[in-house]
Amino acid sequence: MFDIFREFHYNTTRTIVRCAMLLSVREILNIPGKKLEFQFSMDLSCVEFGGYYPVAEPVVVKGTVRNMAGVLVLSGTAETTLHAVCDRCAKPFLLEKSVSFEHLLAETLENEEDGGDEIVLLQNGQVDVEELARTAFVLGMDTKLLCSDDCKGLCPSCGADLNTGPCGCKRAGDPRMAVLAKLLQHSEQETE
Repeated sequence: MFDIFREFHYNTTRTIVRCAMLLSVREILNIPGKKLEFQFSMDLSCVEFGGYYPVAEPVVVKGTVRNMAGVLVLSGTAETTLHAVCDRCAKPFLLEKSVSFEHLLAETLENEEDGGDEIVLLQNGQVDVEELARTAFVLGMDTKLLCSDDCKGLCPSCGADLNTGPCGCKRAGDPRMAVLAKLLQHSEQETE
């Protein structure tokens, strides 16, 4: 059977499985002042940002759920080191990334319109903390990643890294200012 090439098929599709981090809050649900701590790591290496996959290391999520006078408040942080590429100079660099998130938890909502995104409904006394952390981390990613705030980028003409020093190419003037440049040359010639 294995000698017949046409009958042997390989699975070439990539399957990504996401497991839920369900946290049960039943034990603190009716006890004001109690808190429940949680910590786990999640894999976001398959999430693309601007053509790259910068989340190569696990994202560590830490937080607590507090019962504050009968209201459950979930607060946490998601932290990792990004393997990023600078959007100006195209150099790879490491960037520490930390995103905080906070949500109110409820078993039911009396008025569904007042809930918004801040109130998360419990499912059988449980909340999917990974989904909340994943959403907060993805929405907290910067749209532009820079190796430093004063990165000068690359020369648009020759592609030289302007962080190492000026390039040797001649700067082309702005074509919209060509008429003003001619007027200035003409006025300088008249004064001579």
